[in-house]
Amino acid sequence: MSNITNLLSSQSHRTQLVITALSACLITSTLFAAYNAYDRRERRRNLNDDILRSIATHKEAPESVLPMADEAPAEDSETYIRADRIGGYDEDLIKEQLARNYAFFGDEGMARVRAGSVVVVGCGGVGSWAAVMLVRSGVSKIRLIDFDYVTLSSLNRHATATLSDVGTPKVGCIERTLKQISRWVEVDSRVEIWRKEDGGNLLEGADWVVDAIDNISTKVDLLKYCHDHNIKVFSSMGAGAKCDPTRIQISDISYTIYDPLARSVRRRLRLQGVSSGIPVVYSTEVPGDVKLLPLAEEEFQKGDVKELGVFDDFRVRILPVLGPLPGLFGLYIATYVICEMAQKPISNPLPIKNRRKLYERLLRDLLHRESKLVGQQINKLPIDEDDVALIFEDLYLGRSVVPPHNVPARPQLLRWDPMKPLSLENCVVFEFAEAEKHERRRPVEVWGDEAQSVVDKNAAEIAKYRAWVGL
Repeated sequence: MSNITNLLSSQSHRTQLVITALSACLITSTLFAAYNAYDRRERRRNLNDDILRSIATHKEAPESVLPMADEAPAEDSETYIRADRIGGYDEDLIKEQLARNYAFFGDEGMARVRAGSVVVVGCGGVGSWAAVMLVRSGVSKIRLIDFDYVTLSSLNRHATATLSDVGTPKVGCIERTLKQISRWVEVDSRVEIWRKEDGGNLLEGADWVVDAIDNISTKVDLLKYCHDHNIKVFSSMGAGAKCDPTRIQISDISYTIYDPLARSVRRRLRLQGVSSGIPVVYSTEVPGDVKLLPLAEEEFQKGDVKELGVFDDFRVRILPVLGPLPGLFGLYIATYVICEMAQKPISNPLPIKNRRKLYERLLRDLLHRESKLVGQQINKLPIDEDDVALIFEDLYLGRSVVPPHNVPARPQLLRWDPMKPLSLENCVVFEFAEAEKHERRRPVEVWGDEAQSVVDKNAAEIAKYRAWVGL
């Protein structure tokens, strides 16, 4: 009987210990939760007070400290925006504001982002969006360089400009917005034009340079300068006259295709000894019926319109711009630069046209067929891999010219009319068996009028392409 009593007493004692331990854990957890809730409430209350003080101070300050377009800046002023800081900014609040970025990059990655310095050259539709997202992502030191002023036509694409900013420097309205986003950011705004003669001063201390310049000569000078001085630079190619966001991609400048601005920049850089090593954002879209915006007749009567610009080589005739496209270019730039700064780079950017080996094979087979057709060895064709991609992907959509236009298992490129020379207009896609049947015969007799109409339609598209890229 005593053994049973002792056993029950022992079990009761263990039960009491378990209950006591669970109660202690519950009380401790409750206290921690209550403390964390209190701490969050206090931090939010402090943040709310900071915001209210900032709003009150902003209302008391003059609406703008920027000169109007017809006013000259003060001689001793390097920037047009005064720092409007209200005390310090708590590190915990900074980390809360950047919490999503910290979750993505981690403490070490974000420390690199916040310690980095970025220079944005060109603060229009592309540069303004890049600058805003760089600062939203934690960049704490940024320099804005642009000589231009906000106009009414800027408002369809600029990230920060409003009606009240018309007639003021573009860098000014960006700086104002950046300081409303980030209380700790250091913004250095320069209403200047970047020139290679003294450009080093404006790029001093930069970890990254964002090239969002419209002018080709200045763009090439900036890229060459950064390349020669080992300054990391990311360049924006042409966003004008484009509307297809699925054609935007990031690549090395040596791999760009279809973009006239990229083509000109690439060629000029190659002449100066720079063939690769510069990441760019560009679009493979070939615009359709797009024309320059009209220029008044009296402007033509003054002489060559190329000589009417404010600066040499700066455009006076401009292409239409669909507002979202420059914004997307800027967002691509900011994403790439931030990932690089955090040392979490985009390791293998996926090109939209990611079938280089296929294009090489198609070109090689075409060279063999052309040699066979003319009866002698040919070493070079009048088309290259970029042209092969244009013919195969954009014109024939990876399908045979022969109805019902199936996807060929073994595609071949071939002259459509064997009696005419090989050209973009006279090169079509076949299945291998079709190509064997096609050689040395009049195409319309073999494949009919429907196939001929497809070839004629694509020839018209080629004419637009030639006009676009200046061939």
